[in-house]
Amino acid sequence: MSVELAVTPRGPFSLALSARHASDATRTFRDGVFTQALAVGDGIELARARQSPSGIVTIRSESETGAERLRWLLALDDDHSEFLARVRRDPMLGRASRELRGLRPIRVSSVAQSLLRAFCGQLIEARRARRTEQTIIRALCPAGPERLHAAPTVSDLASLAPSRLRSHGLHARRAAALVRLCRSIDLERLHEHPTEAIVRRLVRERGLGPWSVGVVCLEGLGRWDHGLVGDLGLVKLLRTLRGREVEGWETAELLEPYGEFSGIASVYLLAGLGRGLLPLDAAAAA
Repeated sequence: MSVELAVTPRGPFSLALSARHASDATRTFRDGVFTQALAVGDGIELARARQSPSGIVTIRSESETGAERLRWLLALDDDHSEFLARVRRDPMLGRASRELRGLRPIRVSSVAQSLLRAFCGQLIEARRARRTEQTIIRALCPAGPERLHAAPTVSDLASLAPSRLRSHGLHARRAAALVRLCRSIDLERLHEHPTEAIVRRLVRERGLGPWSVGVVCLEGLGRWDHGLVGDLGLVKLLRTLRGREVEGWETAELLEPYGEFSGIASVYLLAGLGRGLLPLDAAAAA
């Protein structure tokens, strides 16, 4: 490693909380160290991050480009204090926001990977979706040090026959839609557009619903203002609150109170649900 960057995160940030479930085919989080494979120039390099007890995050990489990219992936400069202040006394998110205040959504290193993740995760449980995503990336993308792979690019996925993706576990219709989108949209240029315009553009595409667009916005583009409408965890939460079966679209009502923070609110709702930090019994009774 030839570049070292010491970053004081803006606002509360916990690498341990944020990266707890972030490991995939391109990165690991072990023993407090986050390691990410990045395609830089013609090669693949590793960038690592560790947080000290003082809160400073030290990034080590082989290049300045790699260090800065990892800084963005970890959202170190994206202060979410306004969100935390707004929901501190929220009946649903208050406790979770206080106990998980250092949590931020970790991003993936290409918009193409976020789209692949969205298609893999449609209507199936998260663990199976992650296995399918990892299988595809390991089969199609070059491996670097420590057997970590570079994230897929738009051209990687656009060059495939859908049957190749199908052979690695992706449903045929989703495989065809993924390849078609990668051939018709310059996904990385979505960074240049406001979230509202991105959502309008993507929801017109066959095979993409609000949840999939939410994954692209949150993990691929680093936007916090579009929620994970239809997420199975949020469906479970709403079913508990209402005491009946619910449709995915109804979860938009859970996120509506959080406005421009509906994306990060999705993350806190799901994390709070998993850790028992949401007042489900009292809310259901009310």
